[in-house]
Order: sequence, then structure tokens, then C-alpha cells
Amino acid sequence: MQEIPVITVDGPSGSGKGTISRQIAHQLQWHFLDSGALYRLVALGAIQNGIGLDDAKALAKYARELDVQFVSHDPAEEPVILLDDQDVTGDIRTETCGNAASKVAALPAVREALLQRQRDFRQLPGLVADGRDMGTTVFPNAELKIFLTASAQERAKRRHKQLKEKGIDVNLAALVKDITERDERDGSRASSPLKPADDAVTLDTSVMGIDEVMDKVNALIANVVPATS
Repeated sequence: MQEIPVITVDGPSGSGKGTISRQIAHQLQWHFLDSGALYRLVALGAIQNGIGLDDAKALAKYARELDVQFVSHDPAEEPVILLDDQDVTGDIRTETCGNAASKVAALPAVREALLQRQRDFRQLPGLVADGRDMGTTVFPNAELKIFLTASAQERAKRRHKQLKEKGIDVNLAALVKDITERDERDGSRASSPLKPADDAVTLDTSVMGIDEVMDKVNALIANVVPATS
């Protein structure tokens, strides 16, 4: 397993890590791990099953037994996510679920319960892992570690645009507040706080488009995965 290459892309919500990670995986034809989806699934399952978001023992048990499937029809697109055989792809992307996931992810017992499940995604020919602690905790020996960031205001604008396009009316100021609170919670948690790995390359995407970010990322990839150059 240690010989299978891994590229990690970490960063806060709205930094572009999901889009960039999927493009890298599609380009390399590698496997893709959306670790944030796992925490969102635990949060959603907890809400649906009446489990308190501070009940570490029950949440960890649920996380270990999580019945989830990722069904991908197009590597460049987000996969369909099934929880207990039900399509919850849209449900886990709501702001409510995202905030709940941030609370669940702060619990060490839940993080430990999901650790091996995340590492099991490491399969040939390689893995692109998207998350918040992929380069620091889950895959500390990854070949390339990228940390994407952007201002809270810019990330809120991106999220606002996404939700508007889906016909969801949301207040921009409320999004900025939610994102700022989530950043503080993710960065201050005792277990695997959100931060760049010591050997990560940090890219601020506040004023960068996807193509510009990918140009920089591809230059980094070419140095560690020569076949792509």
C-alpha cells in the first residue's frame, strides 16, 4: 500500500479543493477520495437516526458501520452517493449538513473510526485525496501535498453562486458567518486540526480561476508523476 502514489488536496470549504481534486483524478485516471463526504454522511445519518452530534460513542459506532456507496458514472463529475441504499448526494451538500459535519469531525473518536476506511481508498494506479487532514494525518507520506485556501468572503461568494444556480435562496452575510465559524472550529479542534502539512504547497485561490489553479497544480504534478508531463 505504501508504494501506491497519493496526491492530497486539503483546504477549507469553498477553496476549490473538490473541483481541483476531481480534475486531477480524471486527468491521471486515479481513484478519488472525497473524505468530507464521509463526515457529512455520518452527520446526516446521525440527524436521521436521532443521534446527538456530541454523542462521540454512538457517532463512532455509526461511522464504523456506515453503509455507503459511491457510484461514479463520469470521473470528472461528483459521484452519486448512497447511504443505506438511498441517494443522498444533494442532502449532504446542504449548509445544515456541512455545519453538522464540522461538529462531528471535531470528535477524535469519529476521526479514528473513519481513518482506516479512508486509507482503504489507496489503490492502484494511485489516489487523489480531498479533505482537511489528508496530508497531515491520513496520508502523511503522500508524494505531493497541496493546500488550497481563499478568503472567507470569496469562498462565501462562490458558495452563494452555487446555491443560487440550484435555485436555493441564501443570505451572503449568513454564509460568511457560517464559513468563518466553521474555519475556527476546524482549525482549533484537538484532533487533526485544519492546517497545511509542513511539506505542503499552499495556493491561495482567492483571485485565481480554475484553469490558472490547474496550471500551477499540473506543474507540481509533473515533478512527482513524470508520466503526466
